[in-house]
Amino acid sequence: MQRFEIGAFSILPFETEHDAAEPLGFLIGNSYLNETLLYFTDTFYLKYKFTGSVTHIMGEANYSTEILAENIRNDPNMGARKSRLIESHMSIDNFIEVLKSMNLSRIKQIYLIHMSEANSDKAAFKERVQRLTGAEVYTT
Repeated sequence: MQRFEIGAFSILPFETEHDAAEPLGFLIGNSYLNETLLYFTDTFYLKYKFTGSVTHIMGEANYSTEILAENIRNDPNMGARKSRLIESHMSIDNFIEVLKSMNLSRIKQIYLIHMSEANSDKAAFKERVQRLTGAEVYTT
């Protein structure tokens, strides 16, 4: 959890919340470009606040609680996986809360990553994030 440098990059690893050994996210700054990337995946929650001027975000928006609930109604086997999903992956609602806690004045691009094939809606997630931030938003 200590900042280190590689060339023009300053990298700050931080702990994330996942059911794996030593899960990490990264805050990566580039002094030449004066840009900062916040990267996180395989986490359901970020315990740190990123109040600096982040310009790019690559973050997990794995599922929607509404879509997940509908899928569980249609497939009872899905219910057995629900607790692991919500305790190790970030919902779009939690992603939005992360964004609301940040200074978004310099945000340029947001990449929604690690999206569930069955439990997400790429177009709807993209629209929500664009409406909130005004940034370019991409989905994977």
